[in-house]
Amino acid sequence: EEVCDMINKKYSEFLPNLQASEDLMVQIDTVSKEMEALKNCIESEVQQNIHVAVNEYLKLKQQLEKNTMIIKMLEHLKQFHSAMEDSNKALQEKKYVDAATHLEKAGKSVDSLKDWKTSQLPLLSSLSSELTVQRENLIYHLGDEWKRLVIWRLPSTKESAGPKAFHKIELVLSDACIKDFEPKPTPLLCSVLQALAIQGDLQNKIKLFSHVLLKNMLKPLVMYASLELTLSEQQGEGTILGLECLEEGNEERSTPSQVYKKLLLVLKTLHSHLLDVSIGDKKLSAILGELIWEEVSKCIIHDCLVYSIPTNSSDLERYNSVIRETEVFEEALKNMEYLQDDSTDLLKYARDVNCHFASKKCRDVIVAARKLMTSKMHNTVKISPESKLRLPKLPPPSSEVKTKQEVVKEEVSMENSKQLSACSLRLPACRISESVQQLMELAVNTLCEAVGSSTQCALQLFFTVRNIFQLFYDVVPTYHKENLLKFPHLAAVQHNNCMYLAHHLLTLGHHFRAHLPQPLSEGVATFVDMVPGFRKLGAQCFLAQLNVQRAELIERLSTAHNFCNLDDEDNYIAASKAVRQVIHQLKQLGTVWQDVLPVSIYCKAMGNLLNTAITEIIAKIMMLEDISSEDGEHLHTLCQTIIEEGPLVFIPLAEENKNKKYQEEVPLYVKKWSTFKELVIVLRANLQEIVDRWADGKGPLAVEFSSSEVKSLIRALFQNTERRAAALTKIK
Repeated sequence: EEVCDMINKKYSEFLPNLQASEDLMVQIDTVSKEMEALKNCIESEVQQNIHVAVNEYLKLKQQLEKNTMIIKMLEHLKQFHSAMEDSNKALQEKKYVDAATHLEKAGKSVDSLKDWKTSQLPLLSSLSSELTVQRENLIYHLGDEWKRLVIWRLPSTKESAGPKAFHKIELVLSDACIKDFEPKPTPLLCSVLQALAIQGDLQNKIKLFSHVLLKNMLKPLVMYASLELTLSEQQGEGTILGLECLEEGNEERSTPSQVYKKLLLVLKTLHSHLLDVSIGDKKLSAILGELIWEEVSKCIIHDCLVYSIPTNSSDLERYNSVIRETEVFEEALKNMEYLQDDSTDLLKYARDVNCHFASKKCRDVIVAARKLMTSKMHNTVKISPESKLRLPKLPPPSSEVKTKQEVVKEEVSMENSKQLSACSLRLPACRISESVQQLMELAVNTLCEAVGSSTQCALQLFFTVRNIFQLFYDVVPTYHKENLLKFPHLAAVQHNNCMYLAHHLLTLGHHFRAHLPQPLSEGVATFVDMVPGFRKLGAQCFLAQLNVQRAELIERLSTAHNFCNLDDEDNYIAASKAVRQVIHQLKQLGTVWQDVLPVSIYCKAMGNLLNTAITEIIAKIMMLEDISSEDGEHLHTLCQTIIEEGPLVFIPLAEENKNKKYQEEVPLYVKKWSTFKELVIVLRANLQEIVDRWADGKGPLAVEFSSSEVKSLIRALFQNTERRAAALTKIK
């Protein structure tokens, strides 16, 4: 209870204080609300004032910018006006660089005005027009000065072509001033050139000048040896470069030394009187050099250096002087700043003389070879077994140099070995075209040029020689196709030509291989692979001619009425004529091929054709079913003519007494000769003689004819009698 009383007492004391605190909190809340309302009011008023201030600021700023722009425009207009006045004043005083510079400033002022998008202003259009007029006026004055300082005097009428078209052409340059003991362009010229550069018109002027210079002076001096360059000084005119056409001499082309001398005189004079002027970071000579050098170098290469390339490898050493002259020429151009590069196409061309020599040599060789191949084939030369290809004596390669002991040892080892015949690998006597002999000499000479040459040069020359022979293989049979079929003599010569080439191609590569650079020395240098093709080509050509002759023989014999009913006079005359024509054709061929074909080929060819004729005659006689005694006699007479005159067509040699041997050897070359002789015997023989020659299948008749063929002959020659029947029973 005491505790409760104490608590109540304390609560009664605290209650008034609690009531006072609550009142205070209400007052504080009321004040806070009043402060918040006041704050919102102040903020609203401040924002309104700031907005007004900002708007005022923007208006003032725009006005300031507009005033600033007007001030700058006025400044540019002032600058333009001043620049135009200064330019006009400088132009009147012939201070062209100042005039051009002031115009550039005026142009920049106009450009600045355009950048402010005020191009619609009538004033801006007027300013642009005034600037254009002043520029054109300056360019006109500069062009007028250029024409007085650089004058071309070209002929009013030109010749159609040639050096005379450039006679009396002159280039007049103003007198140069002397500075440091060297001529330099005059201040007026320098001023004109620099002003043109500032105006952007210098490139066009120099480009036009370079075109005229190339066309009327530089190129003609390279192309025509008869054009001489003159340099003179004329009081009141200046320095004159002129061209004069002299009487044309024997020299069709100028030497590189002559060309370089003339060109340097022109370019040095231009440099001292016109081009030794700095334009920006480069000399005017460099600008001209960029415009002309490519065409000048091409012209020098195609119209001078090409013709100076040696045609023989022995002259290559002397060409070093041309290379040195080219180096000096280019060095002089670099010193005058016409050239910037260290190495140009011109110098590269001169230094690559070995490649150009090989290319030129190859072209010349192919042209010469084609000319030989398309020349007449009937001009022939005699080739004997002793004939040798004229090969040069080449020094032995280092790998083949043998010591004395090695040579002695080799001789001892070879002492007892078997030796080839002296006639081994020798061509038989025959005739070949003179052009083919010359073609082989051309190939040998070209291979000689390859010996000692650079690898690339040697490769080009070697494969050019291969191309020569390939060209022969492709061109000659086509170009001479009709004549090879029409003329037996040419067919025989072409056969020999191919065999001659094939013969020498066997060893040609071996002779040169060791003296050529790699890879030629390692086995590439060979022509052996071409040998079978040439042999086949020669054989095909001659066989085609033999086929033509065979066809003609058969055609002639077809007019003999199959050798039947020869008791009729007309039939006998026709048969006799056919036989005579065959003999005549063979004799003609024998004469045409005499001393042309090798003896062995001659005898085989004539034997083949004679065999064709008698084979055809044998076949026609064997087809006869009835041969009267009179027919048999006529047949015997005709066949006997062939037996007597046939061997006489074998005349391979011009000396008649040496041909008898080959006429006696007819059976070796005419396969059916013995058969034909047996047939002739049978045509005159009686039944008993025929039976005796049969000799139970062991006689000479049995060797040439079968039993059925002999029986057929007996039935055709003899009437049906008991004796004939008895004879037929013995032919078994």
